[in-house]
Amino acid sequence: MAGITDRPFRDLVTRFGAGLVVSEMIASHEMIRARPGTRERAELGAEVDNTAVQIVGRDAHWMAEAARMLADHGARIIDINMGCPARKVTSGLSGSALLREPDHALRLIEAVVAAVDVPVTLKTRLGWDDDMKNAPEVVAGAERAGIAMVTIHGRTRCQFYRGRADWAAIGAVREAVTIPVIANGDIRDAATARQAIRQSGATGVMVGRAVRGRPWLLAAIRHDLFGTPAPHVPRGAALATMVQEHYEAMIGFYGRELGVRVARKHLGWYMDDAGTVPALRRRILTAGRPEEVLELLGQALAPCGTTPRTSGAAA
Repeated sequence: MAGITDRPFRDLVTRFGAGLVVSEMIASHEMIRARPGTRERAELGAEVDNTAVQIVGRDAHWMAEAARMLADHGARIIDINMGCPARKVTSGLSGSALLREPDHALRLIEAVVAAVDVPVTLKTRLGWDDDMKNAPEVVAGAERAGIAMVTIHGRTRCQFYRGRADWAAIGAVREAVTIPVIANGDIRDAATARQAIRQSGATGVMVGRAVRGRPWLLAAIRHDLFGTPAPHVPRGAALATMVQEHYEAMIGFYGRELGVRVARKHLGWYMDDAGTVPALRRRILTAGRPEEVLELLGQALAPCGTTPRTSGAAA
């Protein structure tokens, strides 16, 4: 997720026990040209075994060169994005726009697979629109080209994020290939993960937006599905300490000025999940000094700075 799954957040999610994390989407030509900010999105940190680096583009040559560069820098998995629905991506005929050109998409996939010795995976959607749900054919070709795993978001590009993800429709992709198929879209907890797997026949699930403000969620779902160790979900003072450490990691990674701005969305999600009172939330999100933010976070995430959770609220 662009602007979210940077290195500090991936490191935090990994510490809780996530199975696989994916970098922010990286434009292949920007990687080659070393555009400011691009290399930072590809940074792997100490934990690389569970990190896939995702690339997007339209030109097979530059996609292959970017994949080769990333593999040389330690990436263990290269993920090709053919699912992003954003207009700024599809207007450049990249992301999910490639679903309208399956032959070109296949040439791009073949080039990336041939360029690296590490596994190459694919992220895509059910199709471009309701009249072009061609994911089974596209993914079958991708498997023949050497793709090791595919993640399917259960919507078309033209749906963006509207309506509900169609997990059952992912089953047609699962039947068309032998590689692992991962279900994605509207998975927010263990119950929806189980439902997605049951309806799609998928091997596992990928969680996106639901993890914002809840870095332990992937490990919690993994525990419920596969019996791995359960994460300790921090609350109160423990939550405040975790968020303060994440904040300091973002300041260290981006620098003081940029880090303050980048961190605000994460702090907002943490406080939304914790139920921080609105006045204190606003004060933190408008503060300019990291020292002030760190001090206020202790109040904002402790019981005295939050409103009581209602019965039945999601953890």
